[in-house]
Amino acid sequence: MYQQMIFVNLPVTDVDTSKKFFTELGYSINPQFSTDDCACVVISDTIVAMMLSKQRYSDFTKKTITDATKTSEVLLCLSAESREKVDELVDKAIAAGGSATGGTQDQDFMYGRSFDDPDGHSWEVMWMDPAVVQG
Repeated sequence: MYQQMIFVNLPVTDVDTSKKFFTELGYSINPQFSTDDCACVVISDTIVAMMLSKQRYSDFTKKTITDATKTSEVLLCLSAESREKVDELVDKAIAAGGSATGGTQDQDFMYGRSFDDPDGHSWEVMWMDPAVVQG
């Protein structure tokens, strides 16, 4: 069966800072699709984040590039396999130079926390009880 992929493209101030940040979270950089102007961050087999310098990002849009530290452009949510993995990833993000955002969402069947990366892009990490998801 075909596995559809998502390529999230985000403008960044410094590509090297983004590379360092996301590798400290445990993700890899695909050198085949990375340049001085772009870091191809492999989050999973089907999720890739393209961290593009603002100059390179502007090659793909005529719209004004927002400052994600001041305006919200998108909320990115990643699943986690457990509550502990949620905490682990968010704690790594904060230690790597990100910032905690929002409060902890703690319900019996769902647990989540959020962080902003160094460019202000908002990332949520969420665990949901598989028994509840399956109904």
